[in-house]
Amino acid sequence: MHRSRVFAVIIDVPREAQDEAAAFWSGALGQPARRNPAEPQFTGLGEAIPGIVTALQSVDDTGRYHVDIETDDVDAEVRRLLELGATEVSQWLECHVLRAPGGHLLCVIPVHSDREVFDAGARVWP
Repeated sequence: MHRSRVFAVIIDVPREAQDEAAAFWSGALGQPARRNPAEPQFTGLGEAIPGIVTALQSVDDTGRYHVDIETDDVDAEVRRLLELGATEVSQWLECHVLRAPGGHLLCVIPVHSDREVFDAGARVWP
């Protein structure tokens, strides 16, 4: 048995458009854009979606959206999603990048939210 929940909606933007995209999405969503010095590829957009982290990520690719699913058992969650039809694209540290049927990317990551938030919102899987 393990648990998981949607942790974040990530707006992937080409690296060269990061500042312009941050200004646009900050204005569009009414949230301040905050870059994390420890992870400069990410720009946070506060609580644009209540209860879900919303951020931009600069990538060496085209713009797109993806979700991050946090879990207390990364291997079990990856297996569950693969059984549902996802395919594994890559792995970076503890982050597994998968492609869902239809082509959308998603990341499976260890729990990042506060434990209370995770415990309150996570679904239990056999």
